[in-house]
Amino acid sequence: MDPKLLEIMCCPITRAALQQIDAVMLEKVNARIQDGTLRYKDNTVVDAALSEGLITQDGKMLYRIDDDIPIMLPEKAIPLQAE
Repeated sequence: MDPKLLEIMCCPITRAALQQIDAVMLEKVNARIQDGTLRYKDNTVVDAALSEGLITQDGKMLYRIDDDIPIMLPEKAIPLQAE
């Protein structure tokens, strides 16, 4: 992802800064997706593995990137911690 674009993007829910997800966290997230235990903010099950994503710097919200396009819809945020 273009670093300049990433610099101006933020979480649409919390306004927290975003960063690209690292390989270790991506592996953990995909394991939870495979187990069926990860849900989007709208409570639907995340059923497709991520190849890349953007995570808030506090690690609470994740946004998938599909075909180089960040999916920044609030309802498609993936909460990583209990709310």
